[in-house]
Amino acid sequence: MLKVENLHTYHGFLHVLQGIDFELTEGELLAIVGSNGAGKSTLLGTLAGVYAPKDGSITYKDEEITKYSVQKVVSKGICLVPERRQIFSSLSVKDNLLLGAYHRYHKDKKSIHKDYDDVVEMFPRLKQMLDRPGGLLSGGEQQMLAIGRGLMAKPKVLMLDEPSLGLAPLIVKDIMNILKRLCREMGTTIILVEQNVKAALKVADRGCVLAHGKIAISGTSQELLKNPKVQEAYFGKSSNKSDVPITM
Repeated sequence: MLKVENLHTYHGFLHVLQGIDFELTEGELLAIVGSNGAGKSTLLGTLAGVYAPKDGSITYKDEEITKYSVQKVVSKGICLVPERRQIFSSLSVKDNLLLGAYHRYHKDKKSIHKDYDDVVEMFPRLKQMLDRPGGLLSGGEQQMLAIGRGLMAKPKVLMLDEPSLGLAPLIVKDIMNILKRLCREMGTTIILVEQNVKAALKVADRGCVLAHGKIAISGTSQELLKNPKVQEAYFGKSSNKSDVPITM
């Protein structure tokens, strides 16, 4: 469904992504984990059309979208829920949600209201505060609103950048369960970028560890959870083996 080959992205002279390769199948949840500065947000931004890669290709359903604008990427069915929510704080919850469907308004107007009802049912807490300004919501509620707004774009591929950032463990668990449900019940393909490695891998089908702009380790989520290098680097578990921390 989505294929990334030899992707290289720069910020000025800084070579951030250094040859990224991976593939996604429909309905799969891929976790991309790693420390600060590994290139995770740049990877999502490149896939979303925010950053133009210097080399490599992004193919979606056999169509190369490497040089597409953000608007065209969204129209193809790929949506990014950015880090730190970035909701419109002065607008109501309802208006924030409806803005997620702005690009569909003229050609898909009839189905927008049904999609809105479906999203509201998925987030019962938001249903109770549809007229409340987004800026008055708690961090967890704002994250649910950001995900709901993303879903209003009717994406086939939903990308999330650090959705657990700054949230309490119980809220993180709720959000991870919602993502898992989106894959299992709605067939949404999800790319989840996270520093909360354990939470991400518990709900993911597969995972990649990003280090210094390259994929250092990849495999099923269970393989990564049991990997001594991952355990040592992210869970604080020492290994009796001669494994070293994840580097490139």
